[in-house]
Amino acid sequence: MKTELSAQLFTQAKALIPGGVHSPVRACRSVGCDPLFVSKASGCTITDVDGNTFLDFVGSWGPMILGHAHPEVLDAIRQTALDGTSFGASSPLEVELATQVCAAVPSIDMVRFVSSGTEATMSAIRLARGYTGRKVVVKFDGCYHGHADSFLVKAGSGVITLGIPGSPGVPDDIVRNTLSIPYNDVAVLEQTLRDPSLDVACVIVEPVAGNMGVVAPKPGFLRVLRELTRELDIVLIFDEVITGFRLAPGGAQEHFGILPDLTCLGKIIGGGLPVGAYGGRREIMSMVAPEGPVYQAGTLSGNPLAMAAGLATLRVVRRPGFYEELNEKSAWFGAELEKIAARSSVPTTLNRVGSMMTCFFAADPVVDYASALRADAARYGQHYRQMLAGGIWLAPSQFEAAFVSAAHSRQHLQQALDLAELSFKKLMD
Repeated sequence: MKTELSAQLFTQAKALIPGGVHSPVRACRSVGCDPLFVSKASGCTITDVDGNTFLDFVGSWGPMILGHAHPEVLDAIRQTALDGTSFGASSPLEVELATQVCAAVPSIDMVRFVSSGTEATMSAIRLARGYTGRKVVVKFDGCYHGHADSFLVKAGSGVITLGIPGSPGVPDDIVRNTLSIPYNDVAVLEQTLRDPSLDVACVIVEPVAGNMGVVAPKPGFLRVLRELTRELDIVLIFDEVITGFRLAPGGAQEHFGILPDLTCLGKIIGGGLPVGAYGGRREIMSMVAPEGPVYQAGTLSGNPLAMAAGLATLRVVRRPGFYEELNEKSAWFGAELEKIAARSSVPTTLNRVGSMMTCFFAADPVVDYASALRADAARYGQHYRQMLAGGIWLAPSQFEAAFVSAAHSRQHLQQALDLAELSFKKLMD
């Protein structure tokens, strides 16, 4: 595999960009290699600047549920761009996508578009505080909700990958108003929320954690969370930036039958372009300016290219049979991967929900942040390098998700399985 041009670009990038990357996990430090620079992508493959082509299981970290460069999405972007790329004003596309989102996601009466998942979660907790008049945000260890100050307490994703507990530059006053508790622990959850001294405004959760690796909620966990927050008048926020339109048209809340008060979306609703959204009950969303006093704004919010790409993507995923086919294919792939791991005797635990999954190099079940940290990240790094050398692109971190897209055929998945079997054999040496 040639890497000369990628190496040259990385050297140049490190002189101009902190760490040579614009998002920390991309630096590939935790898997013991340098990043490759991608030049193009199509379907379920990406190609780097040296001409190497890989089967892609990152999918731009989740949004490419249709695969890369889907013709209907490209056509929508192309046609919209002919009329301009940004207006800084309202457009019909915003109304059309808002209509589709509100119709699909069970808990959303009203929605506000922003430009990233971080903006969505940051805006949602501000709204929850404004609505309740309280300060404290409760989150869960290992769940990642973007890089806003309030969320960098025992966060997942790049924070856990780099092995740092939080971040310098986050004031103590802000951290003081954020509590992080164990995911999937009902007893600690109830004790925390019932503490009258805490003044809890909201609880924010990934209904399926995807940023400490994929970790599903234990049976009953989300139901108890919903019942407690409703009883105590605490706003429940589902961060569905990853799971929204990934698990079902209505996201994890449709999948599990649990409705939050507010929902944060991103990734798939922009068809691969920068986008985010938060929405929920009309009573709460009516607090957002200019209708109410909670301020939030953005020059590129509702960008017409992102709205067009999102609309095209949602049209495809809502066609009959789309999710059934995607989830069936993913289930087969996950089951075959488990068989390979079992034959190899390499300690592994595969966590899968729908078309997102993580193969943890851990002997015991991974159900929360603490058990995720017990996974063998060094062994994952070796596996990553072996798969990459054979033409398979995985997330460069043990603590991220792999995504199956509609563009992956059984033949593509079998190719990945064949290489995984060889990799697992080498891991035993």
